[in-house]
Amino acid sequence: MNALDDELRDLLPRLRRFAVSLTRDHSSADDLVQSSLERALSGWGTKRPDGDLRAWLFSIMYRQFLDAHRKSRRYSRMLELFTGGRDDHYEPSVERTVVAQSTLQAFERLNAEQRALLLWVSVEGLSYKEVAEILDVPVGTVMSRLSRARQTLRAVSEGEVTTPALRIMK
Repeated sequence: MNALDDELRDLLPRLRRFAVSLTRDHSSADDLVQSSLERALSGWGTKRPDGDLRAWLFSIMYRQFLDAHRKSRRYSRMLELFTGGRDDHYEPSVERTVVAQSTLQAFERLNAEQRALLLWVSVEGLSYKEVAEILDVPVGTVMSRLSRARQTLRAVSEGEVTTPALRIMK
């Protein structure tokens, strides 16, 4: 178990970086990392022995994020029904309004799936095959989605698109 502890410790910065990119909030990212690791450790028996630990953990985290996002959307719709409207008191943080680099600004405007794909392949160095396993889709689908994510990032960076087009995926 000691080797596993070391491997998990080595993966923590990558998991946290990915969680921050998904949640866009450091404390929510920490919560996401913790809940993902709890789920991984409690479901250790479901991990394939020959599978990549990093890809497996990213997969768990991404699914945890999607589940939490769906639950929060459901909760906010229920809250709207009971309160009769939205919370208009939200103000963006100063930190968010002072982003220095246009590429990072454009990256922030991509949807969660596009950010995840770009991070997994470009930052974390996962292969297309590993990303395909995380998302449970064919490698060609990963390549196609990654290509669209890069095109969207380029278009948003160059000011061609004000809001990236969102696609509903199953």
